[in-house]
Amino acid sequence: MTVAPEPGAPPAGAEVVVSTAYAGRIEGKSRAELLGELTRLARSIVVAGAHGKTTTAGMVAFCLDRLGEDPSFAIGGEIPQLGGHARAGSGWFVVEGDESDRTIASLSAEIAVITNVDLDHHTTFASRAEVEELFAGWLRSLPAAAVVRGDELEPVDLELSVPGEHNRRNAACALAALELAGVARRDAERVLAGFRGAGRRLEARGEANGVLVVDDYAHHPAEIEATLAAARDLASGGRIVVLFQPHLYSRTAYLERELADALAHADAACVTEIYPAREEPLPGVTGKLLVDRLCELRPGMPIGWAPALEAAAAVTAAQARRGDIVLTIGAGDVDRAVPLILERLAA
Repeated sequence: MTVAPEPGAPPAGAEVVVSTAYAGRIEGKSRAELLGELTRLARSIVVAGAHGKTTTAGMVAFCLDRLGEDPSFAIGGEIPQLGGHARAGSGWFVVEGDESDRTIASLSAEIAVITNVDLDHHTTFASRAEVEELFAGWLRSLPAAAVVRGDELEPVDLELSVPGEHNRRNAACALAALELAGVARRDAERVLAGFRGAGRRLEARGEANGVLVVDDYAHHPAEIEATLAAARDLASGGRIVVLFQPHLYSRTAYLERELADALAHADAACVTEIYPAREEPLPGVTGKLLVDRLCELRPGMPIGWAPALEAAAAVTAAQARRGDIVLTIGAGDVDRAVPLILERLAA
């Protein structure tokens, strides 16, 4: 007689891999250990950096796929044109390397890409210098690797399907990595023009009553500013209306001023409560801090404070008018507001 496993239990004999969020709570191999093993078993292209690594890794995997190279990939976001965020193939292994939990230090690479360096994870790193040392130490552990550094490249001058200066920089990193992998530049450029982006990266989600609703994963001030600049290019004179969900109490506390400065580039904004993810609340740290700071920076700007996401969706929809772009921004579950906003706009 076969005994069925308990609900939620892995099948008998299965190996369990545990993400950082469940470390110490569930027994199993860490994500870093698994990715480290996989990168040592295949010719690997590892894309790291504070910003743009999901899109850049997606660009590399997409080009290799469309050029018949059958890549494996493990990427932190969905790549709709590739059917998901991970796949086993027979060619290069394209990996997004994460610095948030120092996973990157465990990865091997034949081609190493660092898109940029910034301080984004304040409970892991005490300073930007510490982040720089993590990346430098990783590169020292890969003496034979070919290295692509985003800060040494000029943005590409290509017609891309994804908007924004930041994506031209991402494309520069991707093309440099592909050249090192043996792909002719002209072939890579031709294919890259058809890359339509990663999930939750300036992802158009729908339109109602002349208002386009776009969702983005940006959660750091530099990412928010880049997202708003790209949206401005798409707006064709319309306003940018933002619904922002801060991510992590620590990030909000450390970057309160910088987050408000970035949001000030919008024409109207609504802020909802902080998405805690793995953190416990910090006394006095709420999304209202950003609202107060934004009111100081932009007196007269339409600014809403709605702690509940459902209420924030209603406020955001009420702020929008025909010709505007509504942006839902954040690394939590702010994308749940998208259908609510579209429903309100249609009504």
